[in-house]
Amino acid sequence: MRKPRDFDSELRALSDKAKQLKSRKVLQLGELVIATGADALDPETLTGALLGVVKTKDAKEREVWRISGAAFFQRQSRAADRGPQTNAGGDQTKQGDDAQG
Repeated sequence: MRKPRDFDSELRALSDKAKQLKSRKVLQLGELVIATGADALDPETLTGALLGVVKTKDAKEREVWRISGAAFFQRQSRAADRGPQTNAGGDQTKQGDDAQG
């Protein structure tokens, strides 16, 4: 005979998973605000801007915003692929001087 399923424990596990996903979403949204520099805005301005985006029905305007957002993420991923760009001791200037003479 099969063991009966413990629905209560399954529901608890699903509830825990939902809480984890919600926490991760909130964290990622906060990181997005910081990455875009929007954390410099006061909360009222940021909220007003977001409400304006949500209320907008103009598909062309939304598409412009989508393209701008996609370009932002492409710049971010390219910068991450290159790694940290440190110029200790002005190496780049020295290379340019060598190339000229």
